[in-house]
Amino acid sequence: MSTTTTTQLAKSPAGSAPGPAPVRAAQPGEGRIGLRANLRHIGALVRRNALQIKQDPESMFDAVLMPIIFVLLFVYVFGGAISGKGNNDAYVNYVVPGLMAMMGMNIAMAVGTGINDDFKKGVMDRFRTMPIARSSVLIAKIVVEVGRMLIATAILLGMGFLLGMEIKTSVLDLFAAIGLSMVFGASLMWIFILLGLTMKTAQAVQGMAMIVLMPLQFGSSIFAPPTSMPGWLETFTDYNPLSNLADAARNLINGGPVAHSVWMTLGWAVAITVVTAPLAVAKFRKKT
Repeated sequence: MSTTTTTQLAKSPAGSAPGPAPVRAAQPGEGRIGLRANLRHIGALVRRNALQIKQDPESMFDAVLMPIIFVLLFVYVFGGAISGKGNNDAYVNYVVPGLMAMMGMNIAMAVGTGINDDFKKGVMDRFRTMPIARSSVLIAKIVVEVGRMLIATAILLGMGFLLGMEIKTSVLDLFAAIGLSMVFGASLMWIFILLGLTMKTAQAVQGMAMIVLMPLQFGSSIFAPPTSMPGWLETFTDYNPLSNLADAARNLINGGPVAHSVWMTLGWAVAITVVTAPLAVAKFRKKT
């Protein structure tokens, strides 16, 4: 018998073979990411996304130019037909709060195409190898897009004021309208994130988004009062979440009953988030 074998047997109990190295038992809570760490990860990813925008300023063109184009286009094309020739000022107070709802949907669409593009580049695969919560990647995207939405809304309101829009309630009510638009817009982003994770290409995401956007935007009270619509379309408009948001923002700025439209908008936002956010996170984990 060799010296090495004799030594191993001497260190082992008589008649037993040396067993495998002991495995350390997992400690309770090990592998979980705490709230503070999660917030730190979200902050780092928000900074990363913001730096991307800084390096590619052209990605802000939609948030900067779209509000200007929309206000000028709808006020001077539809204003005279809806409010009467020479009454464009009255239409500004009607359409600009409605366009706040439209801004949210258009900015939200960019989230889906951005997520899809990041997967194509392999960026998301790298994130999924890191010890961070999967939801933090998606939440960081939403935080940055809400920032872009705030910029677009500020430009939209600035154009409205230049064209004669007035606040007939108070500045606090205006801020409430902006906040409501941000909450609803953030909930819509989960839908487009899910689309971005499901569709194969960014073009497919954009095409599907337009199919969703067109009937919701034009079958609403954003551009014209629904009383002038056919009965079936007016019924659709009444249940359209964009109509509720447009009516809430309009009444908060111009005065009028807000309770029903505000609660309906918040209800839609909560329902959309509760349904689509878990689906988006689960899809993000499994997507290859």
